[in-house]
Amino acid sequence: MDLDLDGCVAIVGGASSGMGLAIARSLAREGCNVVLFARRDELLAREVARIESDFPGSRAHAFAGDSSDPAALTQLVAETVDTFGRLDIVVNNTGGPPAGTFDDFDDAVWTAAFELTVLSAIRLTRHALPALRRSGRGRVVNLTSSTVKEVADGLVLSNALRPSVVGWAKDLSREEGPHGITVNVIAPGYVDTDRLKYLYSLSEDPAVARRTDEALIPARRFGLPEEIGDAVAFLCSRRADYISGTTLLVDGGLARGLLS
Repeated sequence: MDLDLDGCVAIVGGASSGMGLAIARSLAREGCNVVLFARRDELLAREVARIESDFPGSRAHAFAGDSSDPAALTQLVAETVDTFGRLDIVVNNTGGPPAGTFDDFDDAVWTAAFELTVLSAIRLTRHALPALRRSGRGRVVNLTSSTVKEVADGLVLSNALRPSVVGWAKDLSREEGPHGITVNVIAPGYVDTDRLKYLYSLSEDPAVARRTDEALIPARRFGLPEEIGDAVAFLCSRRADYISGTTLLVDGGLARGLLS
């Protein structure tokens, strides 16, 4: 299937590792030029070189910065347009907020989690919208979590804040539809990343906790970051022109809700 992404330009957040890197690679494989955005300079430089080696038809560019820094987001969009002359795709993806229960967090932690999880996506998209409108085929894809469908014990910050991204994205999809922009959400379930390893490390017996959760998934395995990357690439394609305002669960069939 030709996804018609040749020559498009994408900003991908959290792209030095995990799902963000897998998304950048999936887009590059389809001929998209990618800007990898994350905090770790050395990792970004290494992955940019790998992408350009593995996918010679695509260019990659590194931008090191903090997604909670408004100035960095402004510069990120400006540098992307200066480098490639256009911007077609924004993938909002950051690390998850800390694990814990309600009594664990004060106002400062809640504020920092809001900045990371919600406001970073809003800010980056706001800066990108003029270029996305000029594109005529703009795409905004937001990475959240299956907690937007079913809350998870011990993840109160994620449970409370990630659904805010879904509400904002739904509203934005209606406002930007006339400009040819689609806005969607990917809600991964258990995906084998460093974030998941961190969460299991908080358990008394991480190996047992992992096996227990794996057994609950109808697919009987955790997802791969590459599977998230391919789902994002499809939503960014011309084949998905009529898909907007939706939240796509990628969880191996774990969620039980009829509308999940």
